[in-house]
Parts: sequence; structure tokens; C-alpha cells
Amino acid sequence: MRQAAHTLVVRTRKQGLVEITGDVADWTARQGMATGLLTLFCRHTSASLLIQENAAPEVRADLEAFLARLAPEDPQLYAHDDEGPDDMPAHIRAALTQTALSVPLVDGRLALGTWQGIFLFEHRHRPHDREVVLHLAGE
Repeated sequence: MRQAAHTLVVRTRKQGLVEITGDVADWTARQGMATGLLTLFCRHTSASLLIQENAAPEVRADLEAFLARLAPEDPQLYAHDDEGPDDMPAHIRAALTQTALSVPLVDGRLALGTWQGIFLFEHRHRPHDREVVLHLAGE
């Protein structure tokens, strides 16, 4: 079995979903493995990872709006606001989603479904450089 690791830096511009499927698939393909398991890990507490539909932009907008309702930016609700009113809601949104994903590698390709994409979910308003660690184990 072989292993490979890489840190993908994702520059976000604002709050919302950023598709990273292409960058992840390109790096995975360059590793030359046919079968394995890719693990993705987001190294942040106010951003997360999702596998979600990548065809209809309304899905992304609805997810963003839903999480905004679930964890509103209301300063009356939270004690933690060190970096502004979006600080604690960002942590809650990250806790409700995922910081790690696993995707099988089959016949040299990520085994994503037809409409599935991999997304970094930025939960803060201002731009950030987010790190997603990729680890591929296979042959």
C-alpha cells in the first residue's frame, strides 16, 4: 500500500460554499493510484467540509440560508464574540456539519455520485486562506 498527503489551500472570498472537487480530483489523479481511500480534513473551527449537489446553485443557497436560521448572528445569544458577530455562529455551523470526509478511489477516480461535489463551507464573512489536508492511502 502507498500513501500520499498534501495540504490544499482554499482562498475564500466570503461566507458560503466553495467547490473544491476539481482541485481534489486533480491532486488525487496525479498520485497514480487505482484503488484506495481519500480522507479530507479541514484544519479550522469556523469552516467545514460537505459532499453535496454541485449542479443546482439553489441547493447551496438553501443550505446557507438554513444554517443562518439555525445559528443566527444575534449578539444576544452568545458569550463568545472575540472576532465579531459571526464568530460563535461560525463555530456552531462547523459543529453541525463536518470537518473530515472520506471518499473511495475506484479505478483511479473519486467514487462521487453524478451530482456530488466536495465543498469547503466558509462560515465567516471575511476572506480566509483555509487549509484542507488530503491523505490518500491505496495502490
